[in-house]
Amino acid sequence: MGLTPAAASMRGGSEAAKAAARRQGRVPSGRRRQAAALLLALAYAAAMLVVFLGGGGGAMRGRRARAPAAAPPGSVYRSHLVFERLLPDMRAASSSRPGPLMTPHYKKSGKRWVPCISKRLTQSALPPSNGFLIIEANGGLNQQRISICDAVAVASLLNATLVTPAFHLNSVWRDNSGFGDIFDEDHFIETLRKHVRVVKELPETVSVQFDHNISSIPNMRTKAFSSHSYYLEKVLPKLLELGAVRIAPFSNRLANSVPSNINALRCLANYEALRFSEPIRILADNMVDRMTKKSYLTGGKYISVHLRFEQDMVAFSCCIYDGDLKENIAMENARERSWRGKFHRPGRVINPEANRRNGRCPLTPLEVGMMLRGMGFDNTTSLYLFPLLQTKETLTSPEELAQFMGHSSRLAALDYTVCLQSEAFVTTQGTNFPHFLMGHRRYLYGGHAKTIKPDKRKMVLLFDNPDIGWYRFRHHMQDIRRHSESKGLGLRKQDGSIYNLPMPDCMCQQAEA
Repeated sequence: MGLTPAAASMRGGSEAAKAAARRQGRVPSGRRRQAAALLLALAYAAAMLVVFLGGGGGAMRGRRARAPAAAPPGSVYRSHLVFERLLPDMRAASSSRPGPLMTPHYKKSGKRWVPCISKRLTQSALPPSNGFLIIEANGGLNQQRISICDAVAVASLLNATLVTPAFHLNSVWRDNSGFGDIFDEDHFIETLRKHVRVVKELPETVSVQFDHNISSIPNMRTKAFSSHSYYLEKVLPKLLELGAVRIAPFSNRLANSVPSNINALRCLANYEALRFSEPIRILADNMVDRMTKKSYLTGGKYISVHLRFEQDMVAFSCCIYDGDLKENIAMENARERSWRGKFHRPGRVINPEANRRNGRCPLTPLEVGMMLRGMGFDNTTSLYLFPLLQTKETLTSPEELAQFMGHSSRLAALDYTVCLQSEAFVTTQGTNFPHFLMGHRRYLYGGHAKTIKPDKRKMVLLFDNPDIGWYRFRHHMQDIRRHSESKGLGLRKQDGSIYNLPMPDCMCQQAEA
């Protein structure tokens, strides 16, 4: 991205931060030239967050390119200017108040939400199967989860036997893991057995009808978010006729608005049936234990941060940071590699300034560090941050991690588990990962997400004000945190996602003891 403030600050920066950058494997070696500055920006995350959360570090140095003064507030990346102004006060400020991890996240209402899936599901003998449903789950780990859980729901609708889903080899994730490599297949089948039949593969008697070739099974290409009636009217007759149907791809192929018992099945699949495979569980549990021990200054509590400042995310956002020619060329090349002309279709208008004002730009490591420091997290706070700081690489040995290298979904499962167990989760960009994680945390923590989801529309105005003082900045950051926490509790609306808001479909309220 050119000589960004991040890159400039890393000239002669900490070797630890540079080593952290070298560990990143998310950008293929063939793209190193375009990604070099981005890796420096990621390395910069370590240096800057150490400044905020661990003390030390110096003020930023290097060339600065000011945007035109006429730009509307919040349109242009000026966060580095605010940082330079606030750094002395941030270093000098101290607080005698309890840290954010040692105080309640929200006010209790006298009732709490608890899982109650069993109350939503009927217990009766399954009728004879209408045939076999084969689906192909596409995308990364959490998109695969959506496909799997929706497939369970569709199999129930059709009274079909579900074949353990196959995973599409995604062009971005490039992970050839099978279902059993990521999830505990036997546990999945056993947990669902009273509600949906699941088998690991097609029986020989059925497979031979299609010449032992899954591709020979008719593919019922369904539209995204198809209604449950569509499956009954269009897919079921074909299933009864052929004895097997295939739907590929199967990401988001079932509407959110379905009968309550179907949503309960989605929850059963997601929160109870889908547990990670034993190798993942063992290492992930060890990582959580090590993270807890590192957090002794806050009673074993730590926060996890989902930092989405990778090349593909920045390129897709069409946002501008320093805005020099090298950055523009690098991001344009990244867009063309991954999306092949999507951003140059007739009528497509790209407005980076509007994107930033509307809160659509990924937060930089610098902005995340300023936000956390303003919210009260200091050098006693332990962070699990991916891709940097406490990570899979710092919490495990190379030997422990070796079996998962080259398998992005298995590595993501480790991140998922550590973030799930954190006292607070910080998400900076809306993707499937925080969407799923917030719902899972609601399911585990009495209906509350315990998540900090910043209002970026408000934040860009603060980051665009070089005259703001530290105490005023901190006041705004704490207001944003309180507002975020107040949104942690919520009920699913008719068209909302069960994976983000499991109440009231899969959780019930009960009085506090």
